[in-house]
Amino acid sequence: MQRSFMWISCCLMLAYYQGIGQARTYVNEFLNLGAGARGLAMGTAQVAVTDNVTSGYWNPAGLTQLDAPQLSLMHAAYFSGIGNYDFASAAFPLSSQHDVLGVTLLRFAVDDIPNTLYLVNPDGSVNYDQVTTFSAADYALLCSYARNIPLNQSGDDARTLQVGGNVKIIHRVVGSFASSWGFGLDAGLQYRLPHWIFGLMLKDITTTFNAWTFHFTDAEKQILFLTENDIPVKSTEITMPQLIPAVAWDMQIHQKWHVLIETDIAVTTDGKRNTLISGKKISLDPRMGLELSYRHMVFVRAGISHLQRTQDDADTTGRHQIWISQPAVGAGFQVKGFQLSYAFTNLANQSQPLYSHIFSLDIDIPHKKKSAAY
Repeated sequence: MQRSFMWISCCLMLAYYQGIGQARTYVNEFLNLGAGARGLAMGTAQVAVTDNVTSGYWNPAGLTQLDAPQLSLMHAAYFSGIGNYDFASAAFPLSSQHDVLGVTLLRFAVDDIPNTLYLVNPDGSVNYDQVTTFSAADYALLCSYARNIPLNQSGDDARTLQVGGNVKIIHRVVGSFASSWGFGLDAGLQYRLPHWIFGLMLKDITTTFNAWTFHFTDAEKQILFLTENDIPVKSTEITMPQLIPAVAWDMQIHQKWHVLIETDIAVTTDGKRNTLISGKKISLDPRMGLELSYRHMVFVRAGISHLQRTQDDADTTGRHQIWISQPAVGAGFQVKGFQLSYAFTNLANQSQPLYSHIFSLDIDIPHKKKSAAY
C-alpha cells in the first residue's frame, strides 16, 4: 500500500513538473502594474508602508491599519490611450477591531482592435464594412482577509504583527476568440516598530494556473488556415511565485513634517529577467520610494524602479548598452475622509519616453459605532 502511494505521488509530481516545463511562465504581467497613485508615485515600493484600501493589492496585511470602511478608484491610460487600466477596491473592518475584509477588481484592456478576418471577400475584393472591433482584456478579482496581532502595546516599545492573504481569480478574454480562467493565492505580513516597518509579500505562493480555451467558428478556422496561421486548440500558463521583502523608515522630522522612506526587492522565480541582478532562475528588482507629508494633509512623493540595461537608441551599431530606470513623482491632498493622489510616471526613459498621468481617489465611508448595551 505504501509503495503504491509513493508510486502515485511520484507520477503526480512528474506530471506537475512536466506541465510547468511545457506551459508559459511569463504571464499575468498586468498584475504588476501597481494600484493607486500613491504607490505608483513612490516607485511601487509599498509592501511595508501600505496602510489603506489599496493594501489588498500591495500587501493584504496593511488592511489592518484601517479603522473605517474605505473605497478607492483609479483610472490610467497607457501608451497614449491605447491601453486602459482601471482599479477599484473596498475594505471593511469587522466588529472585532482586529480583522478586515477587502475586495479588489482590476482591468487592463486594449479596446477597439480591428478584426480584419473578413476584410477580403472570396473574390479578392476589399470590403471595409466587414471590419469589426474587439477587446483584449485582463480581469482580476482579489478577495482579501487581514488580521492584526498586538505583541507589545507599551509606549516607545510598541510592536505589532499584521498578517493577510488573498484569493485571486483571473479571467482573460480576447474578443470572442479565446478566454482563460486562473486561480491563485497571495500572503503577506508587516511587523511594525516605533520607527521601522518590515514587510513581506508572497505572490502566487502555490503558482497561479491559467487555462485557455479557444472558440473559433468554422469560417474563422478556414481563413486562418488559408492565411497559414496556426489554429490553437488549448494552452496553459503558469505564474511562478514572487517574493518581495521590504523595509521602511518612518519618522517625524518636525512638529508638522513627516518623512517615510521604503526599499523593496522583488524576487522573481520565472527565469532570467532584464533586472539589476539577474540569474538563470532568480532575478532581483530593487525599488525605492519617498513620501514627505505636512500635517498628514499634503504629500509629496518620489520613487524609482525597474533598473535595467537596454540598447542605446542613439547607437546605430547596436553594440552600446545603457542603464535605464522608471522614475516617478507625485503629490496628494487629504481632507475630511477624502484623499486625492497624483502620479507622473515614465514608462521608458530613453530618447522618446512615454509619460503617464495617473489619478486615484480614496474615500472613507462613514460608519456608526454601536453603543454598548446596559
